[in-house]
Amino acid sequence: MKTEFDQKTALAMLWVEDDEMILELQASLIIASFPAITLYTAANGKQGLELFLTHTPDIVVTDINMPEMCGVQMAETIRAIKPDTKLIAISGKTAETGKNGKFSLQSPAGKTTEFDCFIVKPVLLADLFSAIEKCLAEIAQQASKPGCSA
Repeated sequence: MKTEFDQKTALAMLWVEDDEMILELQASLIIASFPAITLYTAANGKQGLELFLTHTPDIVVTDINMPEMCGVQMAETIRAIKPDTKLIAISGKTAETGKNGKFSLQSPAGKTTEFDCFIVKPVLLADLFSAIEKCLAEIAQQASKPGCSA
């Protein structure tokens, strides 16, 4: 299911995953299913942050446990730079939903970062696409508010 918004407006997504095979497979599925989205990929949080600083994507999908910089540390920095970025976490562990419908995860340093969506591994395509659609709908809703520019 596609929103009207993603067909009319150029959006960018960053996918951060340290398993190369999973990254390639899921990236190809996202490109095929969401052709209006420009997709960038990174193998760890450090590379992901570098790509984020260069391209400032609208949505970031990240694994949590990765070498060099974990997904929570990367997301914490992204939130500080561009707070309205939609963040989707993927992990083998579970997370609890907060009162605001967001998911809070702690970095190794103990700082908490909120994610818009949380997907438990193994990733089901229905869950992944649902999370992306949710983020696209929220972006479209925000862009339609008076005084906002997309």
